[in-house]
Amino acid sequence: MKIYTKKGDKGKTSLIGGVRVSKASLRIEAYGTVDELNSFLGIVRDMYTEANAREIIYQIQNNLFTIGSHLAAHPEKNKMQLPDIKDAAVTSLEKEIDKMNEVLPALINFILPGGYIAASYCHVARCVCRRAERLTVELSETEKVEPIIIQYLNRLSDYLFVLSRKICFDAGGEEVIWKP
Repeated sequence: MKIYTKKGDKGKTSLIGGVRVSKASLRIEAYGTVDELNSFLGIVRDMYTEANAREIIYQIQNNLFTIGSHLAAHPEKNKMQLPDIKDAAVTSLEKEIDKMNEVLPALINFILPGGYIAASYCHVARCVCRRAERLTVELSETEKVEPIIIQYLNRLSDYLFVLSRKICFDAGGEEVIWKP
């Protein structure tokens, strides 16, 4: 199978469902940003060796791929059966946040990204996640987007913030305190 089709050479691409749209469309921007987030999470997973976190990140990456497929599908023309994003995926993130917070020192200051390289990449992933969420919210204002997708991205950014703290903590790094 060739990886290139040449069908996108004029700035158009096909959504799941066959509708062709500009590569600059908001829908493409939203799922492209989810893909970017997934790539940064691959870096975090490769750098952070704690087994449970690596498994959770792997699950998140699978969820993000599913989210990307939903965002890549035309809301009316798609006939493909896509996997569901379930409420349990959000609950899982919340449970992981709570577990990490049990061992982390209380957060009494704003912190800046840094302290340890994998934690810094996690902060980058958090920022990309927030951008994906903003784009998806904007898309939902004009087209159908399942609310669970926005909820998941919102909770995921919280998870990534706490994970960045946990990575720094586990590595013996020092959180960088914001000094206004």
